[in-house]
Amino acid sequence: MTEAATVNARARVRQLTDLTARLTERLVEESKAFEARRPQDAAATLSETQQLANVYRRESAQVKADPSVLSAAPASDRMALIKATEGFEAVLSRHARAVEAARIVSEGLVKTIVAEVASQRGSPSAYGASGQANAGDGRAVAFNRKA
Repeated sequence: MTEAATVNARARVRQLTDLTARLTERLVEESKAFEARRPQDAAATLSETQQLANVYRRESAQVKADPSVLSAAPASDRMALIKATEGFEAVLSRHARAVEAARIVSEGLVKTIVAEVASQRGSPSAYGASGQANAGDGRAVAFNRKA
């Protein structure tokens, strides 16, 4: 391998390692927010996390398509990337559990609110004793089972 190939591979590995570390850090912060039951804090930085995740996805796909682009990098740099990736995967699993828990809580709240609104409306009756249609509650509630 030429020295230029080694320098390029080393720079690419370090770039990927830094990207992985930054994305991992974002997911740790979001997980903490979800675990503290403050999803609004995670929502504040969601755009940044999505951008990092998109870059990570593209870069990972490029490396997967041609792993040789990293082969000239020193083993120590490649090991650092492997360790960063392992840490990322652990944090990603934690993040997924926190997001799922928040989704379940949110759906439970929505279902409770819908049930309360429905119970306060009473059951509809189409016609009254005089044969005239009863005036119904004009408020509408839409309920979608997905959060």
